[in-house]
Amino acid sequence: MGFPTNGSSEKPLKFLIYGRTGWIGGLLGKLCQSKGIDFEYGSGRLENRLSLESDIASVQPTHVFNAAGVTGRPNVDWCESHKVETIRTNVVGTLTLADVCRDKGLILINYATGCIFEYDAAHPIDSGVGFKEEDTPNFTGSFYSKTKAMVEELIKNYENVCTLRVRMPISSDLANPRNFITKITRYDKVVNIPNSMTILDELLPISVEMAKRNLTGIWNFTNPGVVSHNEILEMYRDYIDSSFTWKNFNLEEQAKVIVAPRSNNELDANKLKKEFPELLSIKESLIRYVFEPNKKTIAV
Repeated sequence: MGFPTNGSSEKPLKFLIYGRTGWIGGLLGKLCQSKGIDFEYGSGRLENRLSLESDIASVQPTHVFNAAGVTGRPNVDWCESHKVETIRTNVVGTLTLADVCRDKGLILINYATGCIFEYDAAHPIDSGVGFKEEDTPNFTGSFYSKTKAMVEELIKNYENVCTLRVRMPISSDLANPRNFITKITRYDKVVNIPNSMTILDELLPISVEMAKRNLTGIWNFTNPGVVSHNEILEMYRDYIDSSFTWKNFNLEEQAKVIVAPRSNNELDANKLKKEFPELLSIKESLIRYVFEPNKKTIAV
Protein backbone atom coordinates (compact mmCIF):
# COMPACT_ATOMS: atom_id res chain seq x y z
CA MET A 1 0.00 0.00 0.00
CA GLY A 2 1.25 3.48 -0.82
CA PHE A 3 0.29 6.90 0.51
CA PRO A 4 -0.79 8.83 -2.59
CA THR A 5 -0.46 12.40 -1.30
CA ASN A 6 3.30 12.15 -0.96
CA GLY A 7 6.53 11.59 -2.86
CA SER A 8 5.76 12.62 -6.41
CA SER A 9 8.59 11.81 -8.79
CA GLU A 10 9.03 15.47 -9.81
CA LYS A 11 10.03 16.59 -6.33
CA PRO A 12 13.61 15.80 -5.25
CA LEU A 13 13.90 13.71 -2.10
CA LYS A 14 14.47 15.44 1.20
CA PHE A 15 14.38 13.47 4.43
CA LEU A 16 13.66 14.76 7.92
CA ILE A 17 15.24 12.31 10.38
CA TYR A 18 14.60 12.01 14.11
CA GLY A 19 17.13 10.17 16.25
CA ARG A 20 20.37 11.96 15.42
CA THR A 21 22.18 10.67 18.53
CA GLY A 22 20.91 7.12 18.15
CA TRP A 23 22.61 4.25 16.38
CA ILE A 24 20.12 3.80 13.54
CA GLY A 25 19.58 7.56 13.17
CA GLY A 26 23.32 8.13 12.83
CA LEU A 27 23.70 5.35 10.25
CA LEU A 28 20.73 6.70 8.31
CA GLY A 29 22.37 10.12 8.01
CA LYS A 30 25.60 8.55 6.74
CA LEU A 31 23.61 6.47 4.26
CA CYS A 32 21.85 9.57 2.90
CA GLN A 33 25.22 11.31 2.51
CA SER A 34 26.64 8.37 0.59
CA LYS A 35 23.60 8.26 -1.70
CA GLY A 36 23.50 12.02 -2.23
CA ILE A 37 20.08 12.34 -0.60
CA ASP A 38 19.32 15.71 0.97
CA PHE A 39 18.40 15.36 4.64
CA GLU A 40 18.24 17.19 7.94
CA TYR A 41 17.94 15.98 11.49
CA GLY A 42 14.91 17.12 13.43
CA SER A 43 15.62 19.29 16.46
CA GLY A 44 12.14 19.08 18.00
CA ARG A 45 11.11 16.81 20.85
CA LEU A 46 8.80 14.06 19.62
CA GLU A 47 6.26 14.73 22.35
CA ASN A 48 6.14 18.46 21.52
CA ARG A 49 3.74 18.91 18.60
CA LEU A 50 4.65 22.54 17.96
CA SER A 51 8.35 21.74 17.69
CA LEU A 52 7.62 19.00 15.14
CA GLU A 53 5.45 21.34 13.09
CA SER A 54 8.26 23.89 13.18
CA ASP A 55 10.78 21.31 11.93
CA ILE A 56 8.53 20.31 9.04
CA ALA A 57 7.86 23.94 8.10
CA SER A 58 11.56 24.79 7.99
CA VAL A 59 12.87 21.58 6.37
CA GLN A 60 10.00 20.98 3.90
CA PRO A 61 10.71 17.24 3.69
CA THR A 62 9.29 14.71 1.24
CA HIS A 63 9.51 11.96 3.88
CA VAL A 64 10.03 11.73 7.64
CA PHE A 65 12.01 8.99 9.41
CA ASN A 66 11.67 8.17 13.10
CA ALA A 67 14.72 6.45 14.57
CA ALA A 68 14.24 8.06 17.97
CA GLY A 69 13.07 6.05 20.94
CA VAL A 70 13.91 4.84 24.41
CA THR A 71 15.50 1.40 24.54
CA GLY A 72 17.28 1.94 27.85
CA ARG A 73 20.91 2.02 28.88
CA PRO A 74 22.63 -0.36 29.11
CA ASN A 75 19.56 -2.38 28.14
CA VAL A 76 15.76 -2.54 28.32
CA ASP A 77 15.83 -3.22 32.07
CA TRP A 78 16.25 0.57 32.43
CA CYS A 79 12.68 1.02 31.18
CA GLU A 80 11.31 -0.99 34.10
CA SER A 81 12.32 1.78 36.51
CA HIS A 82 11.77 4.72 34.09
CA LYS A 83 8.25 4.05 32.89
CA VAL A 84 7.06 7.61 32.41
CA GLU A 85 10.14 8.54 30.37
CA THR A 86 9.61 5.42 28.26
CA ILE A 87 5.94 6.26 27.63
CA ARG A 88 6.75 9.89 26.81
CA THR A 89 9.03 8.99 23.91
CA ASN A 90 7.88 5.55 22.76
CA VAL A 91 4.14 6.16 22.94
CA VAL A 92 3.27 9.86 23.17
CA GLY A 93 6.18 10.99 20.99
CA THR A 94 5.76 8.40 18.25
CA LEU A 95 2.00 8.95 18.01
CA THR A 96 2.43 12.73 17.96
CA LEU A 97 4.93 12.50 15.11
CA ALA A 98 2.63 10.18 13.14
CA ASP A 99 -0.28 12.54 13.66
CA VAL A 100 1.64 15.65 12.61
CA CYS A 101 2.96 13.85 9.51
CA ARG A 102 -0.56 12.77 8.57
CA ASP A 103 -1.79 16.35 8.89
CA LYS A 104 1.00 17.47 6.56
CA GLY A 105 0.45 14.66 4.03
CA LEU A 106 3.80 13.04 4.78
CA ILE A 107 4.85 9.42 5.00
CA LEU A 108 6.54 8.45 8.26
CA ILE A 109 9.05 5.60 8.15
CA ASN A 110 8.98 4.38 11.74
CA TYR A 111 11.74 2.07 12.99
CA ALA A 112 9.80 -0.03 15.47
CA THR A 113 10.53 -3.42 17.05
CA GLY A 114 9.70 -7.05 16.48
CA CYS A 115 10.40 -7.79 20.14
CA ILE A 116 6.66 -7.92 20.78
CA PHE A 117 6.30 -11.64 20.09
CA GLU A 118 7.49 -14.84 21.71
CA TYR A 119 7.46 -18.43 20.54
CA ASP A 120 4.16 -20.16 21.34
CA ALA A 121 2.22 -23.33 20.47
CA ALA A 122 1.30 -21.98 17.03
CA HIS A 123 4.84 -20.70 16.39
CA PRO A 124 7.26 -23.23 17.97
CA ILE A 125 11.03 -22.85 17.98
CA ASP A 126 12.69 -24.27 14.85
CA SER A 127 9.33 -24.82 13.11
CA GLY A 128 9.92 -22.25 10.39
CA VAL A 129 6.49 -20.80 11.21
CA GLY A 130 7.03 -17.11 11.85
CA PHE A 131 4.75 -14.37 13.12
CA LYS A 132 3.17 -12.39 10.29
CA GLU A 133 2.57 -8.64 10.02
CA GLU A 134 -1.12 -9.00 10.90
CA ASP A 135 -0.54 -11.14 14.00
CA THR A 136 -1.35 -9.66 17.40
CA PRO A 137 1.67 -9.20 19.71
CA ASN A 138 1.83 -11.85 22.44
CA PHE A 139 4.91 -10.73 24.42
CA THR A 140 4.53 -8.20 27.22
CA GLY A 141 7.31 -9.47 29.47
CA SER A 142 9.18 -6.16 29.49
CA PHE A 143 7.76 -2.66 29.87
CA TYR A 144 9.70 -1.63 26.77
CA SER A 145 7.97 -4.29 24.67
CA LYS A 146 4.63 -3.45 26.23
CA THR A 147 4.88 0.20 25.13
CA LYS A 148 6.00 -0.83 21.65
CA ALA A 149 3.04 -3.22 21.25
CA MET A 150 0.66 -0.49 22.46
CA VAL A 151 1.94 2.04 19.98
CA GLU A 152 1.91 -0.43 17.08
CA GLU A 153 -1.75 -1.26 17.76
CA LEU A 154 -2.65 2.44 17.62
CA ILE A 155 -0.34 3.58 14.84
CA LYS A 156 -1.58 0.98 12.36
CA ASN A 157 -4.66 3.18 12.02
CA TYR A 158 -2.49 5.88 10.44
CA GLU A 159 -2.44 5.19 6.70
CA ASN A 160 0.67 7.35 6.28
CA VAL A 161 2.95 5.27 8.52
CA CYS A 162 5.38 2.56 7.43
CA THR A 163 6.17 0.51 10.55
CA LEU A 164 9.39 -1.48 10.37
CA ARG A 165 9.72 -4.24 12.97
CA VAL A 166 13.48 -4.35 13.67
CA ARG A 167 14.93 -7.22 15.74
CA MET A 168 18.28 -7.65 17.47
CA PRO A 169 20.01 -5.25 15.05
CA ILE A 170 23.46 -6.14 13.76
CA SER A 171 25.93 -4.09 11.72
CA SER A 172 29.43 -4.51 10.34
CA ASP A 173 30.71 -2.16 13.08
CA LEU A 174 31.78 -4.75 15.63
CA ALA A 175 33.09 -2.05 17.98
CA ASN A 176 29.62 -0.60 18.51
CA PRO A 177 28.18 -1.57 21.92
CA ARG A 178 24.62 -1.52 20.52
CA ASN A 179 25.47 -4.19 17.95
CA PHE A 180 23.87 -7.52 18.96
CA ILE A 181 27.08 -9.41 18.08
CA THR A 182 29.20 -7.06 20.17
CA LYS A 183 26.78 -7.44 23.08
CA ILE A 184 26.82 -11.22 23.15
CA THR A 185 30.62 -11.47 22.74
CA ARG A 186 30.94 -9.42 25.94
CA TYR A 187 28.45 -11.36 28.06
CA ASP A 188 29.72 -13.80 30.68
CA LYS A 189 27.14 -16.32 29.50
CA VAL A 190 24.62 -16.40 26.66
CA VAL A 191 21.40 -18.26 25.99
CA ASN A 192 21.21 -20.19 22.73
CA ILE A 193 17.89 -19.56 20.98
CA PRO A 194 17.18 -19.12 17.27
CA ASN A 195 15.83 -15.65 16.47
CA SER A 196 14.97 -13.38 13.58
CA MET A 197 17.45 -10.52 13.28
CA THR A 198 18.07 -7.36 11.25
CA ILE A 199 21.33 -6.81 9.36
CA LEU A 200 21.40 -3.01 9.14
CA ASP A 201 24.02 -2.85 6.37
CA GLU A 202 21.55 -4.62 4.08
CA LEU A 203 18.22 -3.43 5.44
CA LEU A 204 18.75 0.30 6.07
CA PRO A 205 19.21 0.97 2.33
CA ILE A 206 16.02 -1.02 1.78
CA SER A 207 14.16 1.29 4.18
CA VAL A 208 15.25 4.27 2.07
CA GLU A 209 13.97 2.47 -1.03
CA MET A 210 10.68 1.80 0.80
CA ALA A 211 10.32 5.55 1.35
CA LYS A 212 10.95 6.17 -2.35
CA ARG A 213 8.21 3.65 -3.17
CA ASN A 214 5.87 5.28 -0.62
CA LEU A 215 5.22 1.96 1.12
CA THR A 216 3.14 2.01 4.28
CA GLY A 217 1.69 -0.46 6.77
CA ILE A 218 3.48 -2.94 9.01
CA TRP A 219 6.56 -4.80 7.77
CA ASN A 220 8.61 -7.50 9.47
CA PHE A 221 11.97 -5.80 8.93
CA THR A 222 14.28 -8.78 9.37
CA ASN A 223 16.31 -11.03 7.12
CA PRO A 224 14.48 -14.27 6.28
CA GLY A 225 15.11 -17.22 8.57
CA VAL A 226 16.61 -17.45 12.03
CA VAL A 227 20.06 -17.73 13.58
CA SER A 228 20.99 -18.77 17.12
CA HIS A 229 23.42 -17.14 19.54
CA ASN A 230 25.83 -20.07 19.22
CA GLU A 231 25.75 -19.98 15.42
CA ILE A 232 26.71 -16.30 15.49
CA LEU A 233 29.46 -16.87 18.03
CA GLU A 234 30.81 -19.77 15.96
CA MET A 235 31.03 -17.41 12.96
CA TYR A 236 32.72 -14.84 15.19
CA ARG A 237 35.29 -17.43 16.26
CA ASP A 238 35.85 -18.64 12.68
CA TYR A 239 36.13 -15.20 11.07
CA ILE A 240 37.30 -12.82 13.79
CA ASP A 241 38.97 -14.45 16.78
CA SER A 242 40.00 -18.11 16.61
CA SER A 243 40.66 -18.20 20.36
CA PHE A 244 37.18 -16.92 21.31
CA THR A 245 35.19 -19.09 23.72
CA TRP A 246 31.83 -18.68 25.41
CA LYS A 247 29.52 -20.32 27.92
CA ASN A 248 25.81 -20.96 27.61
CA PHE A 249 23.09 -20.86 30.20
CA ASN A 250 19.34 -21.49 30.04
CA LEU A 251 16.41 -19.08 30.34
CA GLU A 252 15.88 -19.90 34.00
CA GLU A 253 19.50 -19.01 34.77
CA GLN A 254 19.28 -15.89 32.60
CA ALA A 255 16.18 -14.74 34.51
CA LYS A 256 18.28 -14.44 37.67
CA VAL A 257 20.55 -11.77 36.16
CA ILE A 258 18.02 -9.63 34.27
CA VAL A 259 15.06 -7.60 35.51
CA ALA A 260 12.66 -8.17 32.62
CA PRO A 261 12.26 -11.24 30.39
CA ARG A 262 13.49 -11.01 26.78
CA SER A 263 11.61 -11.69 23.57
CA ASN A 264 12.59 -14.66 21.39
CA ASN A 265 10.80 -15.26 18.10
CA GLU A 266 10.81 -15.86 14.37
CA LEU A 267 9.18 -13.24 12.17
CA ASP A 268 7.86 -14.20 8.74
CA ALA A 269 9.78 -12.03 6.24
CA ASN A 270 7.92 -13.15 3.11
CA LYS A 271 6.21 -9.78 2.60
CA LEU A 272 9.55 -7.95 2.57
CA LYS A 273 11.18 -10.65 0.42
CA LYS A 274 8.38 -10.37 -2.14
CA GLU A 275 8.93 -6.60 -2.40
CA PHE A 276 12.74 -6.98 -2.40
CA PRO A 277 13.59 -10.37 -3.93
CA GLU A 278 17.33 -9.69 -3.56
CA LEU A 279 17.03 -9.82 0.26
CA LEU A 280 19.47 -12.36 1.70
CA SER A 281 18.71 -14.93 4.38
CA ILE A 282 20.01 -14.06 7.83
CA LYS A 283 23.01 -16.38 7.67
CA GLU A 284 23.99 -15.29 4.14
CA SER A 285 23.64 -11.65 5.13
CA LEU A 286 25.76 -12.13 8.26
CA ILE A 287 28.59 -13.56 6.20
CA ARG A 288 28.40 -11.06 3.33
CA TYR A 289 27.84 -7.84 5.26
CA VAL A 290 29.40 -8.51 8.66
CA PHE A 291 31.91 -11.33 8.85
CA GLU A 292 33.61 -11.26 5.44
CA PRO A 293 34.37 -7.49 5.66
CA ASN A 294 35.75 -7.96 9.19
CA LYS A 295 37.59 -11.21 8.54
CA LYS A 296 40.76 -11.52 10.62
CA THR A 297 41.46 -15.26 10.83
CA ILE A 298 43.79 -16.85 8.26
CA ALA A 299 41.55 -19.61 6.93
CA VAL A 300 37.86 -20.36 7.23
